[in-house]
Amino acid sequence: MNKTIARIIDPDHAGSLTHHFRQQRNEQFKLQFPGLADMHVLDLGGTAISWQVLGLRPRSVTVVNLEHAADPAEPWIKVVRGDACDGGFGSYDLVFSNSLMEHLGGHARRQKFAEVVHESADCWWVQTPYRYFPVEPHWIFPGFQFLPFLTRVMICRHWRTLHRADRPGMAEAIELVASTELISASEMRAYFPDGRIWFERPAGIPKSIVAFRNAT
Repeated sequence: MNKTIARIIDPDHAGSLTHHFRQQRNEQFKLQFPGLADMHVLDLGGTAISWQVLGLRPRSVTVVNLEHAADPAEPWIKVVRGDACDGGFGSYDLVFSNSLMEHLGGHARRQKFAEVVHESADCWWVQTPYRYFPVEPHWIFPGFQFLPFLTRVMICRHWRTLHRADRPGMAEAIELVASTELISASEMRAYFPDGRIWFERPAGIPKSIVAFRNAT
């Protein structure tokens, strides 16, 4: 994947195609949570820059991520290094999570994550790429998620992912492929039975799936 394509699909680059889709999805998010400006939000697995780039401004945001990140300049954003499946982050008005569930590492971890969402707030918005969208979103490769494991590993070694410029070795390619599991609508309903399901549909085709619950 060359730098031009990577720039076009970089979600944190304003003007990219992925950024455009995320902006459209966030319009639906704002419709469901019109009181966002007064909410204290827990973002599981996000980044501070995504809130800055997308222009969403709650009263406060606490971002939990395994990756170390510098404190953002904005005083309303706090970054905490931690595992989204561990919980104990406190009580919030809203839990927000974008494209994290597919990287948690299996059903048991996803179930723990869902429990953390429920314990942290009564309202939530949890998005993940839809398993049956024809183009896998991390490798931008048609049908990647349906191929045999070893085939995916071989593709991974020779086809750059969205978030890196180099080609991984065998061990790292295995780790990348094994740690990316796209989720179906049935699974999302099982993890969040007391919520509603919304599909993001560019050109009418389900691209991502959201489980959410608001105050209404």
